[in-house]
Amino acid sequence: MRSRIVVLISGSGTNLQAIIDASKQDNYSGDVVAVVSNNADAYGLTRAQDANIATAVLSHKDFDTREDYDTALIEKINQYQPDLVVLAGFMRILTAKFVQKFQGRLINIHPSLLPKYQGLNTHQRAIDAGDTVHGVSVHFVTEELDGGPVILQAKVPIFPEDNAEDLAQRVHQQEHRIYPLVVNWCCSKRVIMQAEKAVFDGVILPVSGYANDE
Repeated sequence: MRSRIVVLISGSGTNLQAIIDASKQDNYSGDVVAVVSNNADAYGLTRAQDANIATAVLSHKDFDTREDYDTALIEKINQYQPDLVVLAGFMRILTAKFVQKFQGRLINIHPSLLPKYQGLNTHQRAIDAGDTVHGVSVHFVTEELDGGPVILQAKVPIFPEDNAEDLAQRVHQQEHRIYPLVVNWCCSKRVIMQAEKAVFDGVILPVSGYANDE
């Protein structure tokens, strides 16, 4: 029985596309059953429609409070009975109620080697700090912003001549490689969250997630 995946997006949906493409493989353990966006103009909605995946738009501008929006978002997501909720460039800070509702089956991708550089502008912050290595993390979502247990990271070099856009492109390539992989792990229950820890094949993962030095 393949798992049901709902993806939340706000923009172009390149990570969504990577997951859709991966899910076409016979050995993949999940299917994207719906894509929900807070932005009616998000190109990711077109990607979903091209793949015959259900879409829905729920604009945060139509709600007075963050809590009201997240309540409606929970109701919308529940219509699709997901086993996994994937944040793929969903530019919203989620309320505790939302996170608690989907705890353990809610994952996000963040463009830094967490716990470094939580929040925004991660590429420029890494350059400004003089780092020589940057990267991306896939993690379970908890109530702490970008603070949930890391499942997998991928590293990229920072070269002296890099600007933030150069670095972003290098990170995006790794995002498209590792996010579909982690989604599949979650769908097949190889990775789960227990007691605020990521557990892979029964083993608690370290702070940096599954060891991956490729």
